[in-house]
Amino acid sequence: MGIATMRPHLSEGDIERLMRGETSEERAGIAHRLCRRIAADPLTDDERLHAEEIIKILAEDAADLVRRTLSVTLKNSPRLPRDVALRLAQDIEAVALPVLEFSPAFTDDDLIELVLAVTPPKQAAIAGRETVNPELTSLITEHGAAEAVSVLSRNRGASWTNAAYEHSLRRFADNDDIKEGLISREQIPVHIAEKLVSLVSGQTFDLLVNKHELPAQVAIDLAAGARERATIDLVEQADRTHDMEQFVQQLDLNGRLTYSLIMRALCVGHMKFVEHALAVLSGVPHNRVWMMVHDAGPRGLAAVFDRAGLPRKLLPAFKAAVTVFHETELDGGANDKARFRSRMIERVLTQFQAIPKDDLDYLLEKLDIYSEQADAQEEAAEEPGRYISNG
Repeated sequence: MGIATMRPHLSEGDIERLMRGETSEERAGIAHRLCRRIAADPLTDDERLHAEEIIKILAEDAADLVRRTLSVTLKNSPRLPRDVALRLAQDIEAVALPVLEFSPAFTDDDLIELVLAVTPPKQAAIAGRETVNPELTSLITEHGAAEAVSVLSRNRGASWTNAAYEHSLRRFADNDDIKEGLISREQIPVHIAEKLVSLVSGQTFDLLVNKHELPAQVAIDLAAGARERATIDLVEQADRTHDMEQFVQQLDLNGRLTYSLIMRALCVGHMKFVEHALAVLSGVPHNRVWMMVHDAGPRGLAAVFDRAGLPRKLLPAFKAAVTVFHETELDGGANDKARFRSRMIERVLTQFQAIPKDDLDYLLEKLDIYSEQADAQEEAAEEPGRYISNG
């Protein structure tokens, strides 16, 4: 006898057994077994009808335990009928939260209506769904409770719009949890990062300026010490900017495009910044500078170096760093940029000893930072559970 023929079929008997359960614990136990079969087994048309009847009976059971059993067991199942999912969504939170966060039964319009009608914990469950479309994100940030917006800010599956960011900062400018959640996102709009500069402090401020692109003038002001709380590494900001040419031009206009900054950027592998810096200082178009640095040999590099007005004593170190850049590759693994930059710095320090003290101190500090990042990533790979968050 095959496995398929051994499988117990859903039938009227299942409904009868469910109705005969005298205690809520007994009915919940039967409900759990039936719902698992409904979720996992292939069903005939008749069985599907019986399954829907069973689900509706469970959704109307007087015992919270039975209704929660239904919600938890079928929270991910496409076999949970939409009308039952909507009924459960209006139930007590212990019953409603699993389906609100996970059920595929809801339409986009359902979720929009629910956000406007349910309690903050229920809004938070919706905000934590695997995907949250831009319209729903904007609605939650405009009308949702702080608890829901906080969950949404950390949800990598949520699609954030400019309007959603604006709503969040307008309504929750004093909520540190929401601001930290926004800053923890992979990418935020530049103008939002600029607004956050004046709204956060301490470690949160450091995370903001070290993780996200800031407008060029804001980055310059911070680096120049025009703001009191912290300074920002312009080399790291250059790596994040989406308009490198404009960023470099701003640095030059503000007298911040120094040979030391260019050398530091080169030594940690920010070659695109270096190319644009040489182009701005030399007046040579970027595409020609690229050729002179990478394809024209040492004479081309020396020519653009001189035309940019950089000190000749730094040319050997500059050549060595360009050579190291060409010989060093990203390994394709997690956090490979940190390992790449560590190798860049190590090899530059090895090949060129006459680095000015301030630049040497800077590179040694960066070497420590990138090495720590690479080590942390390796530890995370060896002990995956140790670094997994609940969010």
